[in-house]
Amino acid sequence: MSATGAMEKSVALSSPSFDALLAKARELSPFLSEQGVAGEQRANLTEATVHALRQAGLFAAFVPRALGGAELWPAQGIEIIETLSRSDGSTGWVFMATQVAMATCGAYLAPAAAKTVFDKHIPLIAGQGAPVGKADSEQNGYRLSGSWSYGSGLLHSEWIHTGAVVHRNGRPVLNPRNQSPEARIFIVPVTEAKLKNNWDVLGLRSTGSVDYSMQDVFVAEGFTHSLSASRPLTGGDLYRVGIIGFAAIGHSGFALGIARRSLDEIATLSTASSGRPTPVAGPGGGESFQLQYGRAEGQLHAARAFVFDVWNDIQRTLESGNDPTVRQITLARLAFTNANSVATSIANLAFEFGGGAALRAGNIQRCFRDQRTAAQHITASEAVVRECAKDLLGLAKGKIWTLRQLVEP
Repeated sequence: MSATGAMEKSVALSSPSFDALLAKARELSPFLSEQGVAGEQRANLTEATVHALRQAGLFAAFVPRALGGAELWPAQGIEIIETLSRSDGSTGWVFMATQVAMATCGAYLAPAAAKTVFDKHIPLIAGQGAPVGKADSEQNGYRLSGSWSYGSGLLHSEWIHTGAVVHRNGRPVLNPRNQSPEARIFIVPVTEAKLKNNWDVLGLRSTGSVDYSMQDVFVAEGFTHSLSASRPLTGGDLYRVGIIGFAAIGHSGFALGIARRSLDEIATLSTASSGRPTPVAGPGGGESFQLQYGRAEGQLHAARAFVFDVWNDIQRTLESGNDPTVRQITLARLAFTNANSVATSIANLAFEFGGGAALRAGNIQRCFRDQRTAAQHITASEAVVRECAKDLLGLAKGKIWTLRQLVEP
């Protein structure tokens, strides 16, 4: 057995289980929902929210067991993200965004660097993974500079997960096979960055997803990994999904959770007066509302089944020691974009039928604003759906996925 394997075995007994984490997420739901109101006023999650998630062990969800995490399978993680997102959109968003960064940091960094990051406790890691920065290569590391927007959950983090293109002698380093720039992720203490106080947005107001910049920050080689990494140096076969896979997992869980909360809220409102849908639920009500609500329930259940079907299939592939296929990643991304579309439609439905109640501060309005904001994310764009179609139509043979499109390997 390898040293890493021995370490994993020694900590596995103390790692939180899926059942325990899901039970904690459900137990915290009323508290997180209540805290969401206070979080919006301060533009980041309350200290009580972060403390509750940490005390429940939830931040361990996708961290390798060798580093004290739970190393959950994708479908398990989706159910936890879904539960937290139903409780409060911003809480679910910060949780899923930090999990992407924490999972990939733990798995793909050099083991000594990962141990440094996770040595004393499981820290929050957040940022912007798009390679918009510049990393000048030098002996034993890089000089990192740049400005990044929308560092999801950054105000809550201790380390920054941030993307940049590698440069050497002033020029981008290109892949000799397809001439694409070499893109890497850098893990940097948050104290090395200048954070902007510019989180003034429509929705997801409590996420603290501020812009940030760095100038000429040295990052040792061990604290960086390829943006396309999918071979874990710590942890098991879960980490074969890569950043693209973890992003699809996180966003899928968020969309399903916010859609479920929107439907639950409008159902409660529609029956509040007399036990049946009434005009209090907005223009129309009655049979028109019932028809649209019934269809929405069917659409959400179908979207959820698609997401879990895809990820359960990928889990079987991972358990066999193989990488997910391009087609499997295509379906995972399509399942997410479909769930996102359904969630947006449901949030619109709840807002429309919510009438005057939806205009006032409350759960229907917050779900509407949060989902409309989430739908702006680049991974939910129509361009991704078109790329999925290319693969499904047989027009992308031999290509592989990047964050935004299918390309030659």
